[in-house]
Amino acid sequence: MLDVSALTVAFGSTIAVDGASLEVQDRTIHALMGPSGSGKSTMLRAIAGLERPTSGNIAWDGQPMAGVPPHRRGFGLMFQDYALFPHRTVAGNVAFGLQMQDLAADAIRTRVAEMLDLVGLPGYENRSISTLSGGEQQRTALARTLAPDPRLILLDEPLGALDRSLREHLLVEMHSIFSAVHATVLYVTHDREEAFTIADQVAIIRDGHIVADDTPENLWNQPPDGWTARFIGLENLLPASSLSSLGLTAPSAGATTGVVPPESVVLTPTGTRTATIAGSHFRGGVYRIELGLDNGGQLIAWSPTRLHAGSRARFDIDTARV
Repeated sequence: MLDVSALTVAFGSTIAVDGASLEVQDRTIHALMGPSGSGKSTMLRAIAGLERPTSGNIAWDGQPMAGVPPHRRGFGLMFQDYALFPHRTVAGNVAFGLQMQDLAADAIRTRVAEMLDLVGLPGYENRSISTLSGGEQQRTALARTLAPDPRLILLDEPLGALDRSLREHLLVEMHSIFSAVHATVLYVTHDREEAFTIADQVAIIRDGHIVADDTPENLWNQPPDGWTARFIGLENLLPASSLSSLGLTAPSAGATTGVVPPESVVLTPTGTRTATIAGSHFRGGVYRIELGLDNGGQLIAWSPTRLHAGSRARFDIDTARV
């Protein structure tokens, strides 16, 4: 298990990671998600041993990592740009970590073939890196990371350079691969869909602080605060006064803001509430409907059909989802 406790990383007067704590359980995929400049990549590099912590502790199975060089930690690291060796073949790249372990040549060849088969590149051993597509380079980098059988896999925006359709396809494949090898993974991303698709647990970092750490389902259904709700893509954050005007109550006595998920807003001719359609935008299979409320507020809803701006609509709200 990876245990990061009160980690701080500073560069002069700039504090990139500020007292952050995180636990990654064995054989789980834990995403570390945050906006640009939040400290997520710096935290990953500190765990890998590439940045020196200012204070705090990093331990694996209770053993402190302070003073342990990166190549002695037993961690595998994969960057967004893959950092493949252009002068080596695919097999040469995948074999690199194994050669550092002084394995026999036959054992290396067998392991390389196993890893290429695992990532869907059988027979690519002699291919030049320059002939590979972006997706093939990503798979090669993943095979190189997995080959030495690291006890922890660290991934820094591994799909950021790929187009959306390929990214979605490889994300599902990566989840299957990690499950097949029972890997322990820390996956850094700024993308909520990536984090929620691949991870068992998602930690959210903001200004160097871990502000939330829970399952994707719990984060979506019960975000801890308004900033987190907005960051993960929840819309319809309403003050208590707006909730009251819709006949709703705040989710708890001390709450000043409530989230009304778009999927809880049901557009129906028999609805008990009314609003004016302020906008209708196609989102691939559904329309994002902007409802202008009579009190001046706005709600976002989803509809299978386009609704015309300026028309009136009736709707109900599934209060259990608020």
